[in-house]
Amino acid sequence: MIENQNPSVPQKPSYERNLAFVDYIVRRCEANNGIRAGLKRADNPNTEYQGWDVLAGFGIDLTNESERLSHAIIGADIARTKASGNGPFGIGRAIARCYTEGNKDDQAKSRLRRLLACDSLREAILVLRQVFRLIESRGAGTLNYASLLGELRWFNHEDSRNRTKVRWAQEFYGRSNEWEDQ
Repeated sequence: MIENQNPSVPQKPSYERNLAFVDYIVRRCEANNGIRAGLKRADNPNTEYQGWDVLAGFGIDLTNESERLSHAIIGADIARTKASGNGPFGIGRAIARCYTEGNKDDQAKSRLRRLLACDSLREAILVLRQVFRLIESRGAGTLNYASLLGELRWFNHEDSRNRTKVRWAQEFYGRSNEWEDQ
C-alpha cells in the first residue's frame, strides 16, 4: 500500500473497510440494545455524540467531520432498521423502489432531485435522514451501506460529489424495471 505523502489529504478507505464497518455495527447492535439505542441518535446533530464511542471503537477519527458524519449516519440507519448486513440497493434505486410507478413517479423524482441538489455532506445527511425513513417505511429493501459510506465519505470533495450524484441518478433512472422484479 502506498503511504499518504500529504497528511492533509485523507486516504480513500477501501470498500472492504466500509463493509467491515457495516459488519461491526450489525454485530455491536445485535449484542447490545443500549448501543443500538445510542447509534439510532447518531445522525442527529444534537445527539450524534451518543454514537461516538462505537465509532471510535472502530477507529473512526472523530475530529474528521466527513469521516465522523458519514459513519454516524450509516451506523444510525443500520441500528434503526435492524439491518442484518449490507444490502444490494444503491440510494437511487431504493428511492425508486419506494413508489409503485418507480422512477416515473413525480414524488420519487422530487426526492431524488432534492438529494442531488445537496452541495455539502451536512446537507446531504439532513436529506438522507428523511430518505432513509421513507425507504424503511415503504419496505424498499436494505441499502448497500458499504458503497453509500464510501460515497458520503468523499461528498465534500467536488469531483467525488459530482460522480456520486451521477451514480445516484443512474441508479434511479437507469433501472426502470429492475425493482419490479424483486
